[in-house]
Amino acid sequence: MESSKKSLPPEAYQELAPGQSYIPFVPAEKSVPEVTLRSVLWGLFMSLFFTFSMAYLGLKVGTVPEAAIPIAILAVGIGYAYSRKSSILENVILQSIGAASGAIVAGAIFTIPALYILGIPTNIPKIFLSTFLGGCLGILFLIPLRRYFCADQHGKLPFPEATATTEILVTGEAGGDQAKALILGIAVSGLYEFLAIAVRAWNEIITFRFLPFADRIAVKTKMVLKIDALSAFVGLGYVIGLRYNAVIVAGGLLSHFAFIPIIWFLGQQFPQAVYPGTSPIAGMSEVQIFTTYVRNIGIGAIFMAGVLGIIRSMPVMVRSLSLGFKQIFKGRKGEAAEEARTNRDLKMSTIILGLLASSVGLFLYFLWISNLKFAVIGVVICVLLSFLFTTVAAYAIAIVGTNPVSGMTLITIILSSVILIGAGLSGTQGMGVALLIGAVVCTALSLSGSFITDLKIGYWLGATPRNQERFKFAGVLVAALTVGVAIYILDKAFSFQSGTLAAPQANLMAAVIKSLMSREPVTWILYGVGASVTIVMEMAKVPSLAFALGMYLPLHLTTPLVVGGFIAHLVKGSTKDKELAEKRHNRGTLICSGFIAGGALIGIILAILKMAKLDHFISWGIPMMLENGLWVDGPPAAWYANYGEVMSLVAFVILIWFVYSRSKKAK
Repeated sequence: MESSKKSLPPEAYQELAPGQSYIPFVPAEKSVPEVTLRSVLWGLFMSLFFTFSMAYLGLKVGTVPEAAIPIAILAVGIGYAYSRKSSILENVILQSIGAASGAIVAGAIFTIPALYILGIPTNIPKIFLSTFLGGCLGILFLIPLRRYFCADQHGKLPFPEATATTEILVTGEAGGDQAKALILGIAVSGLYEFLAIAVRAWNEIITFRFLPFADRIAVKTKMVLKIDALSAFVGLGYVIGLRYNAVIVAGGLLSHFAFIPIIWFLGQQFPQAVYPGTSPIAGMSEVQIFTTYVRNIGIGAIFMAGVLGIIRSMPVMVRSLSLGFKQIFKGRKGEAAEEARTNRDLKMSTIILGLLASSVGLFLYFLWISNLKFAVIGVVICVLLSFLFTTVAAYAIAIVGTNPVSGMTLITIILSSVILIGAGLSGTQGMGVALLIGAVVCTALSLSGSFITDLKIGYWLGATPRNQERFKFAGVLVAALTVGVAIYILDKAFSFQSGTLAAPQANLMAAVIKSLMSREPVTWILYGVGASVTIVMEMAKVPSLAFALGMYLPLHLTTPLVVGGFIAHLVKGSTKDKELAEKRHNRGTLICSGFIAGGALIGIILAILKMAKLDHFISWGIPMMLENGLWVDGPPAAWYANYGEVMSLVAFVILIWFVYSRSKKAK
């Protein structure tokens, strides 16, 4: 029978007095359904569904939204469809299995698309093995640290995301209404995105060049304000918040309203092409200037932000390394069978065997793609860096809720490249091996950050850690199988080499590793300018990674984020009643989480339609036409060419009004 408590005790978020122990929501002596067919199957479905959804959105905008909160909401809502309402511990298991999706996606899309960008042959089995084995390392290295992070540091580490997810699960009585808001967001977003990007009933991107003065500015200065008017980006901006989005857009404005005009102005003095360009700057559009020159400045900025992040994390790394060795190699006391249910982990012998099995799997994997020498090097790098970085990731998530994945992966790839070059492996094969090493480590640290959140949720609510740990592997397995298919489909539909999907982290990895392992000239000046900007931002106490990401991403992908953040700001300020304001903001978060899921799902559906060559049957604004046996965009319809942006602006304003008005309906 489930606990009769309806809220967490006050000491859940406070440091305990000497001798005091925390009693979870469901005490250890209570018998509550936990691992059931319902919780496992729904968890696996969530892992599959959100892996597909998050892969598309992450590659398009460069950010992987965390799936834990929407999955928790859906878990509560799903329980109402059964004659027996789901127990809170069933929802913990469901959420823990499903949340593997976001972690696996981050590990894959930050590295694997770089193989496609560089033209290195890859396939679904390679993607699966790198993400699955990396995920296993992340779980196994984190389990010995669970008691330290969850119990020993109780009340000392804030765990912001775990707190939000736990509160959603605890307030399960309101979960049905919450799930309705999320599903409403998915439905509205799905219809909106389908009309915008599949039917092409209006322009996806608003440039405001239908206004005469904006067109004159664009012609004379190459400054063009753009908004990708899609609901998924608005939803993502709402969830992230105004301040962080404002920093991202500030970086974008620097690139598009300062660097592009400056480069275009200076380019008038050079009639010949300037490297890395292949044509004179004077004849370039603002898009060409950005992709040829300014994006390299953004790469330098992101790289320096990653390096500074690692430097700031050095004290934590040292403590993490010491703690990890102590916990794993000295073992744990008190693993007796009579140990309380809420304190049972997988046995240390099982963890050691799992690490050995994962290492053997990695050895065979790298032996498949290289040779014996480089297989040994690959295993050593993956195991050592995963051990170091997974604990760092757990600290980062526990303290600020943000995992510095890209920075640590970049360091991994640079270190791997240097070691492989020293061992005699370079060129295309060297780039491929280094990127796959990066994929393993990236997935490991991404998974460990996600999993410490799950374990803390379980600690607060009274789940059995061993159950979470065992079934997390199932979520990782499904997500790893799914992400390879998703990336394959997206490449076939959009092609990573075309730049249709931004994939900022993967492009960064590709640029860095290519410069390290080939003899091509490197645009050090442009990289240096970006690095200098990051240092200035860091000195000004501006979030440097967010600013650098804004510099790298096209402006039309970042401007809708700040719109979403501004809506969140308005919703919170719509009443002076703090409790009501919070409820309105939370309702908006649910709707916008639905926007993220619905928009991403439509993106996957469109990719499948493009692969099946069926998308031309539903496109209105830009009809498709056959050219040399291939379906290509035809000339836009007259109404679309003249009024497509105006219609898009009207639809976008209606979408903004919908979010604001529906959020205010919370009572």
